[in-house]
Amino acid sequence: MSTFRYSGSTFYMNDEPVQILSGAIHYFRVVPEYWEDRLIKLKACGLNTVETYVPWNMHEPQKGKFQFEGFSDLVKFIELAGSLGLYVIVRPSPYICAEWEFGGLPSWLLADSDMRLRCYHQPFLDHVDDYYDVLLPKLKPLLCTQGGPVIALQIENEYGSYGNDKQYLNYLKNAMVSRGMDVLLFTSDGPEDAMLQGGMVEEVLATVNFGSRARESFEKLREYQPDAPVMCMEFWNGWFDHWREEHHTRPAADAALVLDEMLSLGASVNFYMFHGGTNFGFWSGANGHTEDSYEPTVTSYDYDALLNESGEPTDKYFAVREIIAKHKPFAANELPDPIAKKAYGKVAMTELAALSDNLDRISAAVRSPYPEPMEKLGQNYGFIQYSTFIPGPRPKEELFVQDLRDRALVYLNGELVGTLDRSESGTKIEFEVPAGGVQLTLLVENMGRINYGPYMKDRKGITEGVRHGRQFLSDWTTYPLPLNDLSGLDFHVLQPQQGPAFYRGELQVHEQADTFLSLNAWTKGVVFINGFNLGRYWNTGPQSTLYVPGPLLREGANEIVVFELYGTELPEIDFGEQPDLG
Repeated sequence: MSTFRYSGSTFYMNDEPVQILSGAIHYFRVVPEYWEDRLIKLKACGLNTVETYVPWNMHEPQKGKFQFEGFSDLVKFIELAGSLGLYVIVRPSPYICAEWEFGGLPSWLLADSDMRLRCYHQPFLDHVDDYYDVLLPKLKPLLCTQGGPVIALQIENEYGSYGNDKQYLNYLKNAMVSRGMDVLLFTSDGPEDAMLQGGMVEEVLATVNFGSRARESFEKLREYQPDAPVMCMEFWNGWFDHWREEHHTRPAADAALVLDEMLSLGASVNFYMFHGGTNFGFWSGANGHTEDSYEPTVTSYDYDALLNESGEPTDKYFAVREIIAKHKPFAANELPDPIAKKAYGKVAMTELAALSDNLDRISAAVRSPYPEPMEKLGQNYGFIQYSTFIPGPRPKEELFVQDLRDRALVYLNGELVGTLDRSESGTKIEFEVPAGGVQLTLLVENMGRINYGPYMKDRKGITEGVRHGRQFLSDWTTYPLPLNDLSGLDFHVLQPQQGPAFYRGELQVHEQADTFLSLNAWTKGVVFINGFNLGRYWNTGPQSTLYVPGPLLREGANEIVVFELYGTELPEIDFGEQPDLG
């Protein structure tokens, strides 16, 4: 049994002073087969601790239905870290941000129109309690006080950037304590007055998050917490990317210089990220800093971190290791051999299943007088199609989709007439309705719920209504399309196709290796490999390839399905050895 505590400006493991040198690895962004490889590389960099968030939405995808296997096997990840001699910091807050879908909150919360998030709202807290009743007993045997590797738990994440509800924060603290979480509890916030005032909790250690100006940041923290160790819980040594923007990088020497300053001050640090990994499936989030802004995050979470997306050490890794060795000499462990990379080459898509022909095979129609958002229909992610008939004749009017979330392909009698995007104001779709009327169809894509800031209540689909001119349109047929089961698709020999369709091909593998999928001739969609949702692609960039970890492939035939929204004139994909993140 161990105790991790602090006295004055020093952390102690039992009675031995300790400086926490930590790196963030999110188990849910890395295939489980590679967890050990990434953790060994973390330890070989001179770090003594690994930190991870815990995404509520992955562990409770439906209310009361919990998942703790595969990518979700938090216990296995923590036990593995402990077996390698690492301490573990766990951040199981209801909210995690993390550029993760809805900041880790489960989307089913939004089925309740009265739901309030991240505050002392009893219905929200009741859901948190139900979640903690399952999650925290799994963590209890892993606490250092029980002989495990977990030394600290976070109660909420950057709360001072969102609110100042101390009753809520204390409720979360007590929720942990009452369930036997008897290790160090902490908060993390930006090093600013309002953030620290809003996010700090009595008898809970405050830490700060930043990417530069370490001395200034720690001085601000000491104004509020003078007699405690200083720790940067998130040292932003890289950054994440949004679609339609540039790829972010940070020079290794610059990150190393800030680390040198922190360690010279005797501070503890957690690299955010040490290894970013990948936003597989529909798990990437989005930013929305104003009511009208929306910036969806790309599939890669490379983050320009110390290990790149496929887990290989970068220049930043070696620059950091050198700085750590200067301050805390350590016996350098050998790095594992690089994981094999392979260019499998081009794969032709030979079969096609048009979405319009398969709606009833992969979904069930819902009739309603007005369009319902995904959450009201029990849908979390993916796409949703709305259709109604407009009688005519009517003069030319503009089509208004009120509160579109997030992007809609608009069809009249099956013909694409335009795309509406919440990020692109000013796009107009106008049409007249002939005497015989017209069938209006909108295929709406959920590109990720906002994960940070005041606009997180981000319901998806059509959340208000559709008008032609002044008139709201009624009598809708809706098909939820979460795309979590494609087994019902009816594929035929490939024919030219302009509309949304599933394309299928086969990759033959004789030796499993990591590879990078390029879709140069494609526009926008999602890729599935052996039924696993690899993530979104979009030719707007910056990301041009999708990372395919070797364990997702199998010896022999591998089924590749591409759901493409706009069609392609060259239905083939290419597996190469190198990523292209912009």
